[in-house]
Amino acid sequence: MSMNVVVERAKIGDVEISIETGKLAKQTTAVMISCGGTSVLLSAASSKEAKDLPFLPLTVEYREPASGAGKIPGGYFKREGRPTYQEIISARCIDRPIRPLFPKGYRFDTQIISNAVSNDREHEPDVLAITAASAALTVSTIPWAGPIAGIRVGRLKGRFIAFPTFTQQQDCDIVLVVAVSRDAIVMVEGGAKQASEDDMIDALMFAKEAAQPLIDMQDRLRAQVGKEKLEFVPPSTDKELEAAVFEHAKDAFVEALAILPKHERHDALRAAGRATRAALAETYPGREEELKAAVGLVEKKLVRAKVIEKGIRIDGRKPSDIRPIYIEAGPLERPHGSALFQRGETQALVTTTLGTESDVQRLDTIRGDVYVRFMLHYNFPPFCTGEVKPLRGQSRREIGHGTLAQRALSEVMPSAEDFPYMVRIVSDTLESNGSSSMAAVCGGCLSLMDAGVPISAPVAGIAMGLMQEGDKIAVLSDILGDEDHLGDMDFKVTGTEKGITALQMDIKISGLTRDILKAALYQARDGRLHILGKMNEVLAAPREDISQYAPRIVTIKVSVDKIRDIIGPGGKTIRAIQEQTGVNVNVDDSGRVTIASENPSSIMMAQRMIEGLTAEAEVGAYYHGVVKRVVDFGAFVEVLPGTDGLVHISELEEGRVENVRDVLTEGDEVVVKVLNVDQSGKIRLSRRAAFGVDPSEVMNMRG
Repeated sequence: MSMNVVVERAKIGDVEISIETGKLAKQTTAVMISCGGTSVLLSAASSKEAKDLPFLPLTVEYREPASGAGKIPGGYFKREGRPTYQEIISARCIDRPIRPLFPKGYRFDTQIISNAVSNDREHEPDVLAITAASAALTVSTIPWAGPIAGIRVGRLKGRFIAFPTFTQQQDCDIVLVVAVSRDAIVMVEGGAKQASEDDMIDALMFAKEAAQPLIDMQDRLRAQVGKEKLEFVPPSTDKELEAAVFEHAKDAFVEALAILPKHERHDALRAAGRATRAALAETYPGREEELKAAVGLVEKKLVRAKVIEKGIRIDGRKPSDIRPIYIEAGPLERPHGSALFQRGETQALVTTTLGTESDVQRLDTIRGDVYVRFMLHYNFPPFCTGEVKPLRGQSRREIGHGTLAQRALSEVMPSAEDFPYMVRIVSDTLESNGSSSMAAVCGGCLSLMDAGVPISAPVAGIAMGLMQEGDKIAVLSDILGDEDHLGDMDFKVTGTEKGITALQMDIKISGLTRDILKAALYQARDGRLHILGKMNEVLAAPREDISQYAPRIVTIKVSVDKIRDIIGPGGKTIRAIQEQTGVNVNVDDSGRVTIASENPSSIMMAQRMIEGLTAEAEVGAYYHGVVKRVVDFGAFVEVLPGTDGLVHISELEEGRVENVRDVLTEGDEVVVKVLNVDQSGKIRLSRRAAFGVDPSEVMNMRG
């Protein structure tokens, strides 16, 4: 069987990326994109019949199967299940830049499925899938205004590099996934180690230029195998009808838009819309849907004109104004840390829970087991917007917002050595009118500090928007929900006073220059510092101690060769310690032992038991020991559990001893001094050197 396989390549720095089509999945439009030993197979398909829906029915799926990395999944079923959090985030990063490029009114079911069929565990497949999705749509019959390209940018030792490997990313202080078109940046997702605004702009500009060969590669592919696009005529608009609707609704909409509370404003807008449609129904019979669409444009025109021309927003604020902020630290009694953060009509109740080593999350990944010590879960129940919907687990949006907030706070979290707790934050959105993910960041930071987690610096986040008409641009701080969907760009920036820790952007316009980016990011910085100031007024630093309800953890370090003494045969010893004291004991391969309990006396008891199992005799120290065995030349005395030494007959008493049994017998308790420990570990003890020492005072006391 002959195949018409077409392959195109692009070189970006030292990285070569290839894309091919015509070999696999030929009953749809499919491409295979490769970099190093990593390959992603991606298909794009669209239905033959349109659906009667008010939105684009686009679904994007992304999978990284274990088989692609030559690995068998862990667990009982030995096959992949629901998508992981990382797969969901990757799918969202594909969806966000391609969705706006479908024609307005396109209602055909469209599905993108990407599968990392080969994974070398170094070259990340997720960002390759963005370019693959663009390429598949570009050469398909589906109407679409691409191409775009996906690129990951890292800053390693002060130098920007494209497509850093997984290993390189561990040493980068900026890592961003960026989607770009020929002329613009269209999507950004990533984080940084408190980077400056200028450094982030440099990273974005580098990404835009570096990704252009991927656009060229797709153009060449389209020239060879591109199919003729299906004819699609966007729904026509009647300018006369739109003008009539605008004139009739304008005054009522202006009055409604002056209402500050969200629900009252929306009720007034809906009432004005219904009145307009009813008034014009006889003039335009049978055109209810067109009237409804035209009514929707009235709000957009009025809001954008007011913002851009007059600098006045829906709620009366100026572009850079932040809504009023209300904060409580520790409003809840039993959670280990809690905070209430409210900004305008957005409210988050956030809790922090401290757990032990047994609570650490183990993830089965293509790189083996990964242990997660810090997580943030974001919830968006329907009541927070006054709606009624079924609760069916977390949506992709909730997972995306939670991941963004977790990334924002991860940079300031203490190491396991400094703070040996597993930390979980839960952010419950109780009210929402824009920027609830940033409320999760601010509330999450406050709850961490209320829990006594020693973060390196407070973190705040702010959601920004942008509206552009011609040469006029308005950058909006702390956007409302309405401003989000009426604007041309929304982006979220989190960080400390020092710099940025996370960045997320979705951009609908082209020609976003460096100057515009700089103005937007610096205005975001001003807003972030304002919010940090409000947070610091309530709680400026972590509390000195953790909650009385949190488990106490003591960490001790033992020699690696003593680990077996703590665990015992089949885990018998460590189980006995936990049963006797009621504590939780964990030992890692480095000899790090954590003892956790809410009862300090139980911790102390377990610590003494473990120290007794692992302690080593010290030269010059006195021990209260037990005679274990008597021989002709001396007695063996156990000075520590499982550790004994020899008291030679000459060290039993002052003067000559004829028979050891005249002085000691098995089971006698005796105070001895350690004279010497040789290289083989043999211990030489003396009884006569310990004469005069009060046995009640012997606790490793040096002579």
